[in-house]
Amino acid sequence: MRIFAFLLLSTILLYSCQSSTEKPSFAATSYFNTGDTGVRMAGIKMVPIQTPVGTFKVWTKRFGNNPTIKVLLLHGGPAAGHEYMECFESFFPEQGIEFYEYDQLGSSYADQPTDSSLWTTERFVEEVEQVRKALNLDKSNFYLLGHSWGGILALEYALKYQDNLKGLIISNMMASAPDYGKYADSVLAKQMDPKVLDTIHQLEKRGATSDPKYMELLTTHYYNQHICRLAEWPEPVNRAFKHLNGVIYTMMQGPSEFGISGRLANWDRKADLPKIKVPTLTIGGQFDTMDPEHMKWISTQVQKGSYLYCPKGSHMSMWDDQQTYMNGLIKFIRDVDGGK
Repeated sequence: MRIFAFLLLSTILLYSCQSSTEKPSFAATSYFNTGDTGVRMAGIKMVPIQTPVGTFKVWTKRFGNNPTIKVLLLHGGPAAGHEYMECFESFFPEQGIEFYEYDQLGSSYADQPTDSSLWTTERFVEEVEQVRKALNLDKSNFYLLGHSWGGILALEYALKYQDNLKGLIISNMMASAPDYGKYADSVLAKQMDPKVLDTIHQLEKRGATSDPKYMELLTTHYYNQHICRLAEWPEPVNRAFKHLNGVIYTMMQGPSEFGISGRLANWDRKADLPKIKVPTLTIGGQFDTMDPEHMKWISTQVQKGSYLYCPKGSHMSMWDDQQTYMNGLIKFIRDVDGGK
């Protein structure tokens, strides 16, 4: 009888262990239960956007379900697309963070109208607000993360609609385009070979920025040092550059990341930073195209600011100083969610 009882108990315990490993945890079940009905679209939703020149659609993709943490990612460029931000897929799901990849109008999988009147910061802010409503994001859960140009857009959105936000993240972007230009000229340019820099400037003066030599010089002597420092650029980064809408990018930013000369050239919000009252994280990298000290300074000007420094990071610190970036970002989100 004792042997029988022992065998029965062993069988029960073995079955219990097998069942517990086969079944997803309650948290995992909840995270992946997005409530989708009908034909499932892998979380993709095309959001209609009303503009002064018509209605167009932008591309969004949802990951997970978390009622108190929903992060909307604003990519850079302008018009670079979401693809280089796919690295968040390797970190946010395991933390139970709901998030959305998003191609802004004119980018990658969104509609790409050609009316140049659409490419203004003010129009993009209204686009983000329409996306927020379509995705049912509100001040109880809505975190806005903007990288590079997306940081400009996130800051502009917060200055107009911060009552809709729970948290704001400005990643690798200064609060002043003129200051960004000065940093490129007075600091980063001096780190380059003078002959190379002179050739770049000569090509720019001649309007020959489409010359393959121009991009070759920038990539070798600037992008590999200050955009992404990994020896081999990740496939999602290369894919984003391949799909970049050069017309919009040049119109708003200028022909390269080496300074700024487009419609955004005079953008400056330094004086308005104290108006930002929501918890705000700024992120800067040691080798960034942006001045990391300026990003740190932003965190002291907003009402509830904190700063994340990536000592190995460049403009894409989420790639070349990934652990520092993601750990610090996740901690900020968790702290805000916990009321700290």
